[in-house]
Amino acid sequence: MAPLPRPLLVTSGEPAGIGPDICLALAGHPLERGLVVAGDAAMLAERAQLLDLRVDIVDYSPQLSFPLPAHALAVLHIPAAATVRAGWLDPANSRYVLDLLTRAADGCRSGEFSGMVTAPVHKGIINTAGIPFTGHTEFLADYVGARQVVMMLVGGGMHVALATTHLPLRDVPDAITRDLLESILRTIHHDFATRLGTRRPRILVAGLNPHAGEGGHLGREEIEVMIPVLDKLRDEGLDVSPPLPADTLFAKHRLAECDCVLAMYHDQGLPVLKHASFGEGVNVTLGLPVIRTSVDHGTALDLAGCGRADAGSLGEAIALAALMADNEAHA
Repeated sequence: MAPLPRPLLVTSGEPAGIGPDICLALAGHPLERGLVVAGDAAMLAERAQLLDLRVDIVDYSPQLSFPLPAHALAVLHIPAAATVRAGWLDPANSRYVLDLLTRAADGCRSGEFSGMVTAPVHKGIINTAGIPFTGHTEFLADYVGARQVVMMLVGGGMHVALATTHLPLRDVPDAITRDLLESILRTIHHDFATRLGTRRPRILVAGLNPHAGEGGHLGREEIEVMIPVLDKLRDEGLDVSPPLPADTLFAKHRLAECDCVLAMYHDQGLPVLKHASFGEGVNVTLGLPVIRTSVDHGTALDLAGCGRADAGSLGEAIALAALMADNEAHA
């Protein structure tokens, strides 16, 4: 009898936010491969009591058998540095939040876990604690030494990847170089083939400027940076489009022709996707040596401990991580 696949590890994120709330909703989850939540066990038990939820905390060990009984939740205990109050940020717990991520990355790299799913963190409070932090994507890339990572959102029937992520808009044109664009497109192609089950993904590429530069009259980045790279990759057999006007790129007939859209900056592609799938979307980091998916929402401090947090996005992130792990195992 073949051994069951390794479990997924879910990080509970900023403890004052809704991360613990939505992780508690995983108690008794029937996923055969198993789910483990990384977080402070006492904090999770207290939040369950606050939410009037029956959750039986089970100490995680590699020998634990899945699936667990109803109401049971496997917890990899990592102690918080300070007392947690739902809805109240404390910079003293910022290092704890990052410890969850590093433990997850280490566990995935060692083969203990088949992938990681992350609940939301609060960038502002981490920076207030004196720790430079721009987001999960950048932090994990730096921690594992990944040469090129790509942030991609999945939802509403779309896969939207980003050439740049958390940059001021005025810095975007200079950041998009030929080398960067080529590396990003190769990363997308590789991860779709090995983890997302599409051997030759069809990628639509958004132009940077209005009307994709209007033949150079509205900017020359398409002509001087983008087209040479796209022509080169197309000659190699990758299915990539020329730069297309972003204002018509998301039309239904266009999306029917593709597996992924590559937008040049954060707010070029994500408003469309989040309009179609807010609360049910998934954030995926391509290019990591480990599988990582995440919810598409923030910490929602005002909802923490109130029983109104929606775990839909977390459920979608878990399902996608499991699919990616299965595809990778059979690639």
